[in-house]
Amino acid sequence: MNENYSPPCQHYRKCGGCQMQKFPYERQLIRKQRHAEDLLGGFCHVEKIIGMHYPLHYRNKVHAAFALDNRKKIISGIYQPGSHAIVPVDECMIEDKTADAIIVDIRNMLRDFKIQVFDERNGTGWLRHVLVKRGFATNEVMVVLVAVNPIFKLQKPFVKKLLEMHPEIKTIVLNINDRFGPVVLGTREKVIVGEGYIEDVLLGHRFRISPRSFYQVNPVQTEKLYSVAMDFAGLTGNETVLDAYCGIGTIGITASGKAKQVIGVEINKDAVKDAISNARLNKLKNCWFATGDAGEYMEQMARDKMRPDVVFMDPPRAGSDERFIKSLIKCNPRRVVYISCNIETQKRDLEMLEKGGYKVKKIQPVDMFPFTNHVESVALLEKENRK
Repeated sequence: MNENYSPPCQHYRKCGGCQMQKFPYERQLIRKQRHAEDLLGGFCHVEKIIGMHYPLHYRNKVHAAFALDNRKKIISGIYQPGSHAIVPVDECMIEDKTADAIIVDIRNMLRDFKIQVFDERNGTGWLRHVLVKRGFATNEVMVVLVAVNPIFKLQKPFVKKLLEMHPEIKTIVLNINDRFGPVVLGTREKVIVGEGYIEDVLLGHRFRISPRSFYQVNPVQTEKLYSVAMDFAGLTGNETVLDAYCGIGTIGITASGKAKQVIGVEINKDAVKDAISNARLNKLKNCWFATGDAGEYMEQMARDKMRPDVVFMDPPRAGSDERFIKSLIKCNPRRVVYISCNIETQKRDLEMLEKGGYKVKKIQPVDMFPFTNHVESVALLEKENRK
């Protein structure tokens, strides 16, 4: 560690979330650049990583677990790695300040309203988690209270006080999770205040964000990431675009203004509902979204001899699978833009695509999660000798 530098967070030894805190940000970028070059440099030149001008408080989604400590005091914070022990946190250096303040105020209100937090040891109590999402462009805030049952005693006065303290809250949702396990949100929910969603803006398009929908947690860097992806795609307005693993449609909708038509596929039906709503919200008539496994969908496209010109793929951390990649090769798109949140699995998938006749032309790493080990990367592949 640099003698003139000390980690800015008091919790970093216990939390484990910001693995690179012992390095100044400039050194973090150098280390991530080297990591990307070591893994992906064999394909082509790796461009200089795109970092953040202000790499703090960038997370627009904040989750806090609630519990009782050994003195029966209510605490809230982050699970320690590999355990269910909670590291008490009032303010995190990478989380949105407004979200952190709301969580602390909710925790302080619990005792006044005699609301008990859930105790895993004996199964008593009510509140388990609080999830806060904020639209950085709109400043709209969603609060999700995760409880073991829908009976919310003193709901009206509790909500009234919370809204007085934080008038920026647009919607409050009660989510019911009565199961044991690591999953934060349950499948049932009830809207208490507002419409049950918030909106944010990315690259000129509005997006509706619900409690269970995936939305990039660093909107500042997301705009840079998507700008790179659009540049790599080289759209002229005549292309049919497939947005695989489309989520709530952010990539496909961003591409819609420069494409003839966009087809999105996503296995999460709630995300697809949001994608359809987002297309309507932006008054787009050239976007279609379907629920389904991306691999199966690509297989069907290959059987139907549907040939997308450009495929955007943004798979989860586990990467894509052999089924999807084989079907992608059969569909024979001219370009593939691979957006990855895990360059280890991206390397594996790029190797498979190159065996199928594609060539990696460009690689651009982007630092989406400063102070952590994660590196995101956008790769452009083009089909050689495409018929």
